Amino acid sequence: MAIGMIARIKIQEGKNEEFEAVFKKLEAAVAENEVGNNFYSCHRSEDPNVYVVLEQYKDGDAMAAHGKSDHFRSFGREMGAFMDGRPELEQLTSIS
Repeated sequence: MAIGMIARIKIQEGKNEEFEAVFKKLEAAVAENEVGNNFYSCHRSEDPNVYVVLEQYKDGDAMAAHGKSDHFRSFGREMGAFMDGRPELEQLTSIS
């Protein structure tokens, strides 16, 4: 059963370009290296300092592998420099 995740990320004022540049690298690494990932996409909300990441994995093992991957840890630390606090996470379970 597919597992979804919504991550709401608030960034520091004026750090949009830097955050987006790093996220695009992470998005490419996920697409290239994670066969268990169905999609991984970032969207800017109505508040220009809040981003919403929509993720879906084939199963819990694939989601766990994402969190342990070198690219997630590396780019996550890099993006952390632009964040204003910890992301808000919501895990979802597919019904189909």
